[in-house]
Amino acid sequence: MKIVMLTAAVGLVAAGCGNSNNAGNANNASSGNAAEAPAEPVTISLGLLPSIDAIPFIIAHEQGFDKQHNVNLDIQTFKSAKDRDVAFQAGKVDGLSADLVAISIYNEAGLDVKITSTTTGEFDLLTGNDEVKEVKDLKGKTVILSKNTSTQYTVAMMLKQAGLTEDDITVTEVPQIPTRLELLKSNKADAAVLPEPFVTMGKTAGLRVLSSTHSAGINPFVLAFPQSAIDAKGQGIRDMYAAYDEAVDYMKTHDQSEYIDLIIKEVGYPDTLKNEIKVPEYLPAYQVDVKEVEAAFAWAREKGLLTKNISAEEVISDVQFKE
Repeated sequence: MKIVMLTAAVGLVAAGCGNSNNAGNANNASSGNAAEAPAEPVTISLGLLPSIDAIPFIIAHEQGFDKQHNVNLDIQTFKSAKDRDVAFQAGKVDGLSADLVAISIYNEAGLDVKITSTTTGEFDLLTGNDEVKEVKDLKGKTVILSKNTSTQYTVAMMLKQAGLTEDDITVTEVPQIPTRLELLKSNKADAAVLPEPFVTMGKTAGLRVLSSTHSAGINPFVLAFPQSAIDAKGQGIRDMYAAYDEAVDYMKTHDQSEYIDLIIKEVGYPDTLKNEIKVPEYLPAYQVDVKEVEAAFAWAREKGLLTKNISAEEVISDVQFKE
């Protein structure tokens, strides 16, 4: 399994080289002439999944905040991480929404992929088994997740907090998120890890949340770029984050009704759940906590996904933030 994952990751190296251009350099160049026209906006293409961490980027583009900061966000959303990685491999996106386990796999494969910030994502651990009241009640139970990914890492951390280990549960691997929800609703498993909008869909169907990355204090969600893209488009990335922060301010100062339809469209919530959706309280972008990276890398080493001596600091970029 590891070999397959690493082989796939190696192909992503094309993303860093094939999609770089001189636009970022135009932004960085000093003209020496104050009257000279501003440089053309840099295009930053992002490969995002239809999840809540994509929303500030989408609003930044829809409201034109990117243009105001002299950057053009080319947002491409993908239904699965596999589709996103194919686009990354083909050089169609500069950066991508990723997670700390994926970062370890990319760098194990020799890719120089750096974390530029955290993102606001969330995984919830849901159950439909009335006997399961808390995470500790999962001992001897079946949990649906995707192995060697941040979902498995998230469950491992939740179990650890409850005094259990991964050996205390039986794992059923189901990569397809909609299928996880349907199996859980059909009582084919005792718990499953789900992102939004499937969490809200599950709760509406009577499932209960045992824990979440928020309540457990886990944040594996990041935005990442290959170093070559950072070198070529550094100023564009900084401008992207300025637009992101403006989008966060916009959501704080505008009623949810003004942008909820966009969220429904982009994240994939059913229209029937419009009144059930709770938009997170987004924060201005900030850099990942080194301890979060170290914890995820330690778990990846336990699983044999990371064998190289790569420190957390080596995979954190200072293009925008210093940690």
